[in-house]
Amino acid sequence: MQRVIQQPVNVAIVGVGLVGTELIRQLLSIPQSVSPFRVISLSSSKRTIFNATTPITRDNDWKSLLSSSQEKADLHALTERLAGLVAAQHRVAIVDNTSSDDVAAMYPAWLRKGINVVTPNKKAFSGDIKLYNEIVGTSSGSGTRYFNESTVGAGLPVIAPLKDLVMTGDKIIKIEGVFSGTMSYIFNEFSTGSPNGPSFSSIVKSAREKGYTEPHPADDLNGFDVARKLTILARTVATYSQSPVVLPELQSFASVRTASLIPPALEGIPTGDEFTRRLPEFDDKFSKLRAEASAEGKVLRFIGVVDPVNGQVKAGLEKYPVDHPFATSLGGSDNIIMFHTERYSPRPLIVQGAGAGAAVTAMGVLGDLFKLVH
Repeated sequence: MQRVIQQPVNVAIVGVGLVGTELIRQLLSIPQSVSPFRVISLSSSKRTIFNATTPITRDNDWKSLLSSSQEKADLHALTERLAGLVAAQHRVAIVDNTSSDDVAAMYPAWLRKGINVVTPNKKAFSGDIKLYNEIVGTSSGSGTRYFNESTVGAGLPVIAPLKDLVMTGDKIIKIEGVFSGTMSYIFNEFSTGSPNGPSFSSIVKSAREKGYTEPHPADDLNGFDVARKLTILARTVATYSQSPVVLPELQSFASVRTASLIPPALEGIPTGDEFTRRLPEFDDKFSKLRAEASAEGKVLRFIGVVDPVNGQVKAGLEKYPVDHPFATSLGGSDNIIMFHTERYSPRPLIVQGAGAGAAVTAMGVLGDLFKLVH
């Protein structure tokens, strides 16, 4: 039987920072003779390049092409160009590598025009429920697809397996995990089972110096990143389950019950430097929590939980036995996610590994692009 050769997917990339640059490298590393992709457009926050007839290849210096472009970035104009390709029966995907709310708000328009969407941007899937519902509804109605595997766990397979579980009729009992690479690093270093150890503030300072935290550590310690990922997972369960699911309809990630680690006295500190300087004032509080956990033979971990049985979605500091996988299996900034289901019970399905970094995040995005091919 003769193999049917599919049309290539024309790819427009928005956002050329760390993840975007790595994605372009990975895309252009695929030999042209076998690549199912044509990179036809790149957009930074200021400039854009677009050429549907001569795609960008590894032989091009795309950074120079983009920096020297006289064409200003205009997502609405890009949308119309891509829609024109769709009208001409070409396959098109747009990749949003930004963390922009404004870009995320364009997903329904793209899907409506037949432009597939692939993204690691968490904003659309963890923000306003109206936008999320519009994305799902538009995709369903148009047949145009969206993929967001890298919004949770970077390149780790989390969302796709979760969809497979619930779409095949399995019931989620509980999803629990360490979803933040920053929180993983901090508590892997801070709480090892011993009652003593380095101070909490010194570890946060070290994590900041190593680039594991946001420039302002409060942006990690508030737990919002975990809340966003839990929102994405909870909505995925509710959207794709074959039977009704008892979970709160999260209006946004702010609806998640999140226990912030920011001491109340440090709320609103404007700069990361001042926050880091004052954090030692609260080391005794964290050291006491560590000692209490140690006395119980446990460690501290910042955990996210999606619990359909009890109708809860929550994030906060919890204690786990020293022989629990959350205590023994993590290193550095690893993520670990446990899926407790009717089929995977009493032993859960476990996914773990690097949950942050440009290389693995871009890999997850490229993996999503390949789903458009097969």
